[in-house]
Amino acid sequence: RRKQRAAPAREAVAAAAGSVSGREIRMIAIGASTGGPPVLQTILAGLPKDLSVPVTIVQHITHGFTAGFASWLAETTGFPVRIPDHGEFCMPGTVYVAPDDVHLAVDAGGRILLSDDPPDNLLRPSIMRLFRSTAQAFREKAVGVLLTGMGRDGAEGLKMMRDAGAVTIAQDEDSSVVFGMNGEAVKLGAAQHILPPEGIVRMLTLLAAPKELQRQAAR
Repeated sequence: RRKQRAAPAREAVAAAAGSVSGREIRMIAIGASTGGPPVLQTILAGLPKDLSVPVTIVQHITHGFTAGFASWLAETTGFPVRIPDHGEFCMPGTVYVAPDDVHLAVDAGGRILLSDDPPDNLLRPSIMRLFRSTAQAFREKAVGVLLTGMGRDGAEGLKMMRDAGAVTIAQDEDSSVVFGMNGEAVKLGAAQHILPPEGIVRMLTLLAAPKELQRQAAR
């Protein structure tokens, strides 16, 4: 099945390459729920380790499992993965995972903002909160990625990112455990690009890798 998807993914990324060529990216924000951990692992493991931007992640996961999830990502992808502190400055090539039961947002200075504000879409942390803050802080210099998951958290936030000029990506239906949040984003017209995980890796490499790797990914 993966081989069947690979060619369309290459074609989709190649077709989109022109629209993102030369764009300055400062932040990648990713949201995921049901089925998200293995997809996040696949994406991060496939990216160059000298990525030029930070990656922020909200993964809906059972309370108490976030620390283990972050450690597993670090061990299996080669990236430093942190559960951040409030006010921490986001560093390039570092992955920041929202803590248990705490909203994660970012400001225009690239700092992490944590809060125990009421849930968004009945959820805390909320993908909506991360995407909305990223849209406001980084506008066209951001990438938003919405992966597999139940519900609709993050769909409207991804639309906010697209409206602000960001590059927006939704995981495709064939590779999703649940085409819920990402399916809602597609319905809203929030996703510029609808791709399987290997296509998301190529697109993020085109946008945020060192220049030589960007050129290789575009071929």
